[in-house]
Amino acid sequence: MSEFFTNIKQQNQVNIVELGGYLDAHTAPQLENVFSELIKEKKFNVVVNFEQLSYISSAGLGVFMAFIETMRENKGDIKLAAMKPNVFNIFDLLGFPLLYEIFSSENEAIEKFIKQ
Repeated sequence: MSEFFTNIKQQNQVNIVELGGYLDAHTAPQLENVFSELIKEKKFNVVVNFEQLSYISSAGLGVFMAFIETMRENKGDIKLAAMKPNVFNIFDLLGFPLLYEIFSSENEAIEKFIKQ
């Protein structure tokens, strides 16, 4: 199993959260902490880059549901980018494309924030 990791960077007024490895019930609290910190710092425009994420469980999906409302209430959003097909299939199966904008690349998602 791949070790889960996050990396945060900023481009313009957009915060990019890079994910890698396996996001499951054991590692989801790490991602919750990342989102909690962003909210505490009033950083509400977030792109999550899934390029290096190999696996996501329902617990991992729950993290996104837990924070999307707070981001949107503060005129921000969480945009998802660069998912591998197996990760996208899980999001798609649960109807996430109706709730979140999903982009093929990080840059496309960032551009969407800039053009708003």
